[in-house]
Amino acid sequence: MLDRKPLGRTGRTISAIGLGCVTFGREIDEDMCYQVMDHALESGIDFFDTAEGYGGGQSYAGRKEAEGVEVQKEVTTEMYSSEKIIGRWMKLRGNRDDVTICTKFSYGGSPEQVVKSLQGSLEHLGVDKVDVYKMHSPDDDVPIAETLHALNEQVNAGLIGAIGCSNFSAEQMREALDVSDSRGYARFQITQPIYNLAVPDAERDLFPLCTKEGVAVTPYSPLGAGFLAGKYTPDRSKLPKGTRYDIMPGHADIYFSDRNFRVVDALRAKSEELGVPMVRLAMAWVMTNPDVSAALIGARSTSHVDNALLAYSEGLAPELRSEMAAWN
Repeated sequence: MLDRKPLGRTGRTISAIGLGCVTFGREIDEDMCYQVMDHALESGIDFFDTAEGYGGGQSYAGRKEAEGVEVQKEVTTEMYSSEKIIGRWMKLRGNRDDVTICTKFSYGGSPEQVVKSLQGSLEHLGVDKVDVYKMHSPDDDVPIAETLHALNEQVNAGLIGAIGCSNFSAEQMREALDVSDSRGYARFQITQPIYNLAVPDAERDLFPLCTKEGVAVTPYSPLGAGFLAGKYTPDRSKLPKGTRYDIMPGHADIYFSDRNFRVVDALRAKSEELGVPMVRLAMAWVMTNPDVSAALIGARSTSHVDNALLAYSEGLAPELRSEMAAWN
């Protein structure tokens, strides 16, 4: 049974595992998306995370073109948008009230862009309100006060339930919270940093700040976009076809280092010693950090959801978690 965790200071709760929907329309087709969402919700996962930039035209079109299939980019982006897939699924299932939908604006933090992106997401999802709306990444060209003012207006208009951010440092989070508190704006209630055995940096400064300020922490990429599954070698010319790194090779710039491959080797050895799959150990390491509210998992099949559920239920002994942390 999944625990319920506070969604910041909103009084709402979310499931302790969130379904990351970046794979929708990009790595899996709509039928499989429906199967994954059905299975997740039936298993108690009711927090779904998407973004206006997830899905379709990014990688689906590129793969089809590589296969010699003529693709209309605008049609592909429209039909294979992660938001649109979720919206069609909710409409078909009639379960809008059963899920907490988080989406993100990905193309800048200007007030005009906030309004434009929000209207697009509302339309794509087929909803009249976004439960959680996040800033996908900091915008160095727009003062955070301007972005927060625009978000606050949309909260007051009833179009957003709670606001948050993704990929913010502790310093950027501190600035945003101070601006909201000083001006009476809605404050960030949730944040989404990258966090896993290979990239644990967020736990040092960001996590303690969020715990102190009552901000929910929902980290993404507990498996390092599949890196911690142990299927990659340092040779970038041999990326397995169809994997996340084949589709989005930029991930290799984050994870491919001598240090991180040593982490993978240690994880593999511990997996063999304990008889527990590498992916399960890696996910459990993220899930057992007490500052983590909900770990976001990506799934290309229902079995990936089951792996996450097993990792959560089995957990990690504190001694084992500390040993794994020392690999860094």
